[in-house]
Formats: sequence, C-alpha cells, structure tokens
Amino acid sequence: MTANKPNTESTWIDPDDAPELTEDWFRSADLYHGEKLIRRGRPPAANPKKAVSLRIDAEVLERLRAGGPGWQGRINEILRKAVGL
Repeated sequence: MTANKPNTESTWIDPDDAPELTEDWFRSADLYHGEKLIRRGRPPAANPKKAVSLRIDAEVLERLRAGGPGWQGRINEILRKAVGL
C-alpha cells in the first residue's frame, strides 16, 4: 500500500479468479522507470511561484475576489505591472 492509494489488497486466492486487467486499470497504474516512480500530472514549472502570507486591506481583497476565480493571478499581474515586469 502506498501513501496516495487505498489499500488494494485483494481477496481472491485462485489466480483464475483475478480481476480483469482493463484499459482503465492500466491508465491508473503507477508507472516506473527502473526503480523510480514517474509522476503524472502537471510538470514542474520552470519558474514556480512562491507561497507567501500577505496582509491586504479587506476592501482591496473583496474587490479582487469579486472578479471570481483567478483573483490570485490578477493580484500577481497587478504586482508585476507595479514593479515594472
């Protein structure tokens, strides 16, 4: 059992009773290159963003959040413009 997967211990004993290995099963299986687990998902960014804690006026935060999803990205764009990037 791995930390990210539920217990997959099987209840069958006879190999003839083993579950069928479907395309879905293979798509969700862990992929290894030798002993190294190959991670799936979004590849690491070349220039990853940093998590910070920042105190902002409530009114400013409300205005930015009112724009809906993506408000944190909008803050980043506003700050990039402010510092001349």
